[in-house]
Amino acid sequence: MLDWAFMASQVPDYARAMLTTLGLGGLAVLLSWVLGVSNAICWYFGYARWLIGAYVELGRNTPLLIQLFLLYFGLPQLGILLSAEACGVLALTFLGGAYFTEVYRAGFAGIPLEQAQAATALGLSKPQLLQLVLWPQVWQRQLPAAAATGCFLLRETTVLSAIAVAEIMYTTTNGIALYYLTYEFLLLMTLGCLLLFVPLSLGLRRLEARLA
Repeated sequence: MLDWAFMASQVPDYARAMLTTLGLGGLAVLLSWVLGVSNAICWYFGYARWLIGAYVELGRNTPLLIQLFLLYFGLPQLGILLSAEACGVLALTFLGGAYFTEVYRAGFAGIPLEQAQAATALGLSKPQLLQLVLWPQVWQRQLPAAAATGCFLLRETTVLSAIAVAEIMYTTTNGIALYYLTYEFLLLMTLGCLLLFVPLSLGLRRLEARLA
């Protein structure tokens, strides 16, 4: 039988863990989105394509856990001391930036070249071309892929438990180790994840439908 009274006593800890997950994950999604969009714009206009390509391949083809360990254990060897939370956000940003870069690079690549040529012939500058012609199309076309990438990054915050960030996975594994109540903590973690991600997923679906 599950110990429901004990599970109720753990709700405040899980509430704090969920806030940590949302805070760190949300910040990482925002930073990686900015990085990805910036990279895609630079790629479209022909700036540092080889460097952006190398970053994308490195970011997407190395596990997040390895990136996390390199930051958390490697930076102190260089005299750079960062908190576990800061290392987690940086690692998630590095990973997410690579995925967002590809999402928006594909969006820009899907716009017919004739549109840019026509805009240039009319005398539009590159910022005007981006603002008036390219970005409105890319934003709407790539919203589903960008939303999926953001949700993926939020779920990846569970990896941060490996460096003792007190998010939802760390709270669960720590609780199991302390109280040996495996099923209770796993159920609490499952419910916490559902409360975090299902409303977000439904909200993004409604936004996509409204913009379609």
